[in-house]
Amino acid sequence: MPSDNLIFLFLIAVLGLLALILNYVITTREEEKAAKSARMKWLKDQSEHTLNALSVLKEINCRSDIIDKLNQHALSLIEEIGILAPDSDLMTDISKIKDSTDRARPKPEAFTNDRAVRKAQIYIRFAEKLFREMVSKGKITASLAKSYQLELYWLNITLVADAHYTHAIDQIQKNDKLTALAHLKHAKAMLVRATVPKRQKQDRLDKVQAQLDLLQPRKDFGRGALADSMETYHEQKQRQL
Repeated sequence: MPSDNLIFLFLIAVLGLLALILNYVITTREEEKAAKSARMKWLKDQSEHTLNALSVLKEINCRSDIIDKLNQHALSLIEEIGILAPDSDLMTDISKIKDSTDRARPKPEAFTNDRAVRKAQIYIRFAEKLFREMVSKGKITASLAKSYQLELYWLNITLVADAHYTHAIDQIQKNDKLTALAHLKHAKAMLVRATVPKRQKQDRLDKVQAQLDLLQPRKDFGRGALADSMETYHEQKQRQL
């Protein structure tokens, strides 16, 4: 009888252990499934944002080394998707977006309406944030990221300033000088405030100012008293000779 009890207790212990093992396996698989699902969602969001940013930056003729770095990042994301879910709908969809991105070419005329400009600004800021994250993960140096961010900052400025200039020219053709002036003044203000070397923005400033002068000629205040005095002085000197 005691031996029967021992066998019974042993079976209970074995069943309990099997239950614990089974529960551990199920829990682990559920955690792995949840982790994979979360990772796939992150990969989906990151790859889509990166590819969209790539398309926008190509269309506004961004520097080639920035394009190359973003393209490398996108490829690493797509590669991971291919490992985790090679035959998934996500892999198919991302591959299509990548093909579309590869075909993107510079086309500044696409950024003359407010919606297109806002969309481009969103993806420029995304690229800036992405490069900061790359620095924190040791994927690029801080100096390289700063170079990229300065280029993206200037692209953002020129994107908006050029859009205002284009709108101004359009309004001039429609004989709406007040609206044209407002756009030109916005463009000039952005360029003046931009923290880049003067030579970098001078051509655009000159172009904007030329249109402002046509619409609103600068007042001629004369040469001033100092200029008149200097001329009188030189005339007197000439008579003394």
